[in-house]
Amino acid sequence: MNPIEQNRLDLTRRQLFGRTATGLGTAALASLLMRDGLAADQPASKRPSTRMAGLPGFPNFAPKAKHVIYLFQNGAPTHVDLFDYKPSIAKLHGKPVPNEFVAGKRFSTMTGNPSGKLMLAPVEPFKQHGQSGAWVSNFMPHTAKVVDDLCFIKSMYTEQVNHAPAISFMLSGGEIPGRPTLGAWLSYGIGCETDQLPAFVVMTSVSKGTSCGQIFYDFYWGAGFLPSRFQGVKFRGGGDPVLYLSNPKGMSKAVRRGILDDIAALNEMKLRDYGDPEIATRIAQYEMASRMQTSVPELTDLSKEPKHVLDLYGPQATERGTFANNCLMARRLIERGVRCVQVMHAGWDQHNSLTTELYTQCKDTDQPSAGLVQDLKQRGLLDDTLIIWGGEFGRTPFLQGDMKNRKRWGRDHHPYAFTTWLAGGGVKPGITHGASDELAMNAQTDKVHVHDLQATILNQLGIDHEKLTFKFQGRHFRLTDVHGHVVKKILKG
Repeated sequence: MNPIEQNRLDLTRRQLFGRTATGLGTAALASLLMRDGLAADQPASKRPSTRMAGLPGFPNFAPKAKHVIYLFQNGAPTHVDLFDYKPSIAKLHGKPVPNEFVAGKRFSTMTGNPSGKLMLAPVEPFKQHGQSGAWVSNFMPHTAKVVDDLCFIKSMYTEQVNHAPAISFMLSGGEIPGRPTLGAWLSYGIGCETDQLPAFVVMTSVSKGTSCGQIFYDFYWGAGFLPSRFQGVKFRGGGDPVLYLSNPKGMSKAVRRGILDDIAALNEMKLRDYGDPEIATRIAQYEMASRMQTSVPELTDLSKEPKHVLDLYGPQATERGTFANNCLMARRLIERGVRCVQVMHAGWDQHNSLTTELYTQCKDTDQPSAGLVQDLKQRGLLDDTLIIWGGEFGRTPFLQGDMKNRKRWGRDHHPYAFTTWLAGGGVKPGITHGASDELAMNAQTDKVHVHDLQATILNQLGIDHEKLTFKFQGRHFRLTDVHGHVVKKILKG
């Protein structure tokens, strides 16, 4: 229902019952507030938390994973240069792309008509690694060492050809902003294991000196039409991780606690009068901010992390704002009960920088990604933590740029085939699922749509993707829209 209309109906009922001489409505509302821990008979700091609860009946079945870490690579990593080895591409280097592979396909306006575009061989050579024999290019030497812990999906495909719609589609199931993202759905459906930190945390980074960074829009971690308390909380890379976390100069903890209690009392008065769920959200968020004053400093204190653990993540592990530091923080967050951590790294949009900036991107992200897998595994946390690594789409097997100017080689957006890898969380390790065609142009075998991946992620958290819904404007919405099938072949029995 439209929230404005719902609010009008709430007001009408409260006016009818709550403001009559009998006061029955007031008594009923007080009972509801007591149930939800919002009644003002005691300070907000003393009331029991209700943040941990999810929906009744959720999870729908025994989950294989309790946490999700999404290592989202904004800008679309080039699958043909990193993971999807195709000898035919090298053989056709410098020759026009065969028309049968691109006929009738839509590309970005930068490519326009793909006919006549020249094929471009992988920038770095590929080798097979591990007992699984997975193909990984020299760009990713650390990922190559953990391939037997990974599940590569090489038959991903999507419907969008530009970044923001494609990222929104991957994270929320809709290309137009305004729908809840994965972390918001998880917070709403199955809650959180802690009330000291948000259920859904987001961290962003970009490689230094990159010229192809993507904008981090807030709707990438938004709650859409869900109550706003389910949206992601973004941790900053400098200063206080969360704005206004520290007390102002001259204000003691006791004084701030008193102010929060007074604000809560005022908000609760408004909640009684108007019944607006966003007022309840504001009360809960003030209390979360208060608890985070204690939990976040402990979370971000890396002084007790052993050197051998820091070394797993690489030389930037303790440098705030880097992908390496964010990966380490992701591990610490899920250790403390956070449900979903979304680590986003921009700069993969190599339209003309495959031979320059792609090296930097891989250097900054390869070791931390592999290090996170190793760290979780050695702590016994990988079994119940699902890691996802990937971007919004892939990149064209043909060249964008001038073949004669190697320093400016690039690839355009490519939605028809790309690679994502998963680790942990009940996913089979050391396998490759699906395949693209001989030019890595089209997903061909065991194709996996974006909604299929989303359904599979929810499945591992014990959620039937068709049951996790929210009614908005007369329709029941879900993350997978009206599509999606669990990719059972990649899951442990």
